[in-house]
Amino acid sequence: MTTAKKVLMALDYNPTATKIAEIGFSFAKAMHAEVTLLHVVENEVYYTSFLTSPITGLGDFDSATFYQYMNSDGLSDAANYYLDKIKKHLDDAKIKTLVENGNFAEVILKTAKHLKTDLIVMGSHSQKWLEQILIGSTTENVLNQTTIPLLIIPSKKQQFKS
Repeated sequence: MTTAKKVLMALDYNPTATKIAEIGFSFAKAMHAEVTLLHVVENEVYYTSFLTSPITGLGDFDSATFYQYMNSDGLSDAANYYLDKIKKHLDDAKIKTLVENGNFAEVILKTAKHLKTDLIVMGSHSQKWLEQILIGSTTENVLNQTTIPLLIIPSKKQQFKS
């Protein structure tokens, strides 16, 4: 008896997250795999910075709604709202969503192992060299620590222009 294949897509609030989800979902469909969308809440400062706006490429995902969720019951509710929008955009009710708290890379690795994931899908943002030195790269940390196949999708905004 074969078990179902599983794909874990780790998504953040980068404006290219929708395209990363679309590409990852295409791979999952080709594998006939179950899909779980994961968002990790690590640092509350990230969500309140104007430099890292939580707006994605989804047309009806707006900052006013996001901040309403963020101010009512916390960042987890806002992240669930965000993942539900991605799930709706991908148009597959079987997609599972999961919000976890902790260090980005550690949570992605722990979740992938717990779910017995066959493939992890992540985007790779082009960070400035100083930011890379000071805080590192989540994608690089996952790549260096995982034994699970990892699909890294370059997510420079200009790459996804229509």
